Amino acid sequence: MATMLRNVKGTSDFLPEEQTARRAIARTLEEVFERYGYQPLETPVVCYYDVLAAKYAGGAEILKEVYRLTDQGRRELALRYDLTVPFARVVGMNPQLKMPFKRYEIGKVFRDGPVKAGRSREFVQCDVDVVGVGTLLAEVELLSLAADAFDRLGLPVRIDYNNRKLLAGLTQAAGLPGELAGEVILSLDKIAKIGRAAVADEIAGKGAGRESAEKLLEYLDIPPGELLGQLERKQVNDLLREGMTELRALESYLAAAGLEGVTQFSPWLARGLEIYTGTVWEVFLSDGTISSSIGAGGRYDKIIGAFLDNGAEYPAVGMSFGLDVIHEALRLGGKMPFRPPADVYIIPLGTEREILGLASRLRASGVRVELEMTGRKLRKALDYVNKAGVPYAVIVGPDELGRRTAKLRDMAGGREEELTWDELAARLRAARGEF
Repeated sequence: MATMLRNVKGTSDFLPEEQTARRAIARTLEEVFERYGYQPLETPVVCYYDVLAAKYAGGAEILKEVYRLTDQGRRELALRYDLTVPFARVVGMNPQLKMPFKRYEIGKVFRDGPVKAGRSREFVQCDVDVVGVGTLLAEVELLSLAADAFDRLGLPVRIDYNNRKLLAGLTQAAGLPGELAGEVILSLDKIAKIGRAAVADEIAGKGAGRESAEKLLEYLDIPPGELLGQLERKQVNDLLREGMTELRALESYLAAAGLEGVTQFSPWLARGLEIYTGTVWEVFLSDGTISSSIGAGGRYDKIIGAFLDNGAEYPAVGMSFGLDVIHEALRLGGKMPFRPPADVYIIPLGTEREILGLASRLRASGVRVELEMTGRKLRKALDYVNKAGVPYAVIVGPDELGRRTAKLRDMAGGREEELTWDELAARLRAARGEF
């Protein structure tokens, strides 16, 4: 029986044109991360299962989606489901790290969950985190970084932000039991998807009571620009006061950083993970062509210390950029980055052996060179160069070889000129910025 060629469900191949665009996105993000002083980190894809399943790792829900495996030594292993747990492990295993420690990592993660549009089982996360900073300056730096990154990618965005302490304080003010606060906040995170009434039903169904659920939602029905002002005129609990203070300070910092035009306070925003302890945010396309967020982050001051259980405190803030959804946004907007496979294509006309030296010289000067190796006639070779999008062709026949020259053809305009090898190298080096 012939082997059936297929991919595992939830995984994809990315052919050169698409992968070139994806790598261009990743390179742009890396450049922005490094501009802010973040350093690259790489962690293994394969982890010990007990590390991923630790009480303060990803939570019970995410463990249902972990790919588990056993090696030849019968050790219980798993594929990483995010980049945060490996980051926490690195911090714990390397006490010599100087704080604050700022790192970024771009890599594949795996989740054995439902497959649908925009959700695969193998996908790339682009994470940037700082540990060791307990002030709001860390949040503002990451929000500035996010604004810069999407500006570089050519995607106008809106960044919605909130504070989990504000939400926890509002649950208290509404009379909800403290032990239900986490679950209630997770329900609030679904408002955009299932609507206010369904969320009220869900909160009441958790044992919170219909009256408390409605009171909580009444707070959040107040226009965002008026909410903090109205709350400040009331007697509030400590959690609510702390969240409001942090939000007011964040507003001041955002104004100082010139980010008022790209950020907005969103009291509904909760983020669907229990790890967050303070500021949270999500990034959305301004034009709404994709409704889901294309980046998100927040402060998680407790997870690393609790996860490592070593008595130390590790205040941390981080965010993740969705490479797949960014790629889709660029595709929908007709902004897919394109880079030709080579800067120049050399076509020998009976000079196959001799042009190897020319190719080596050009490559040594930083020019990306592809050679015609199939023996095609000139017209067919030039047709291939056009279709591949290579901007220049170099033609070397016996006459050019005798004069130690080459014909350089600009494929866009059809202009052709004869240059010495030294002139050719200089011309292509100068043109590298164009492609």
